[in-house]
Amino acid sequence: MNDVIYQRIEKSARFKELVRKRQSFATLLSLIMLVLYVGFILLIAFAPGWLGTPLHDGTNVTRGIPIGIGLIVISFVLTGVYVWRANGEFDRLTRELLNEVKG
Repeated sequence: MNDVIYQRIEKSARFKELVRKRQSFATLLSLIMLVLYVGFILLIAFAPGWLGTPLHDGTNVTRGIPIGIGLIVISFVLTGVYVWRANGEFDRLTRELLNEVKG
C-alpha cells in the first residue's frame, strides 16, 4: 500500500513543485550566508588592521566584534525565515499533496 502512495507522490506535480520551491529557497538562503561568511573571512585575511581598529577612542571593542556578532545574528534570522516559510507554505503544499495522493 505504501509503495503505491510513494509512487503517486513521486509522479505528482505538487511534489515536484514542493521540491523545487524548497530547494531553491534553501539554496538562496545558503548562498546569502555563504557570501556573508566568506566576505567576513576575506576581511580577516586581507584587512585585519581595519577590523582591528577600535570603534572609538578608549574602547577595546573593534570593528570586527559587531561584524562577527552580526554574522551570527543573521544566521539565526535566516534560519527563522526558513522555518517560518517551511511551517507556512511548505507545510501547506505537503498537506495538499497528501490529500491529493490519498484521496
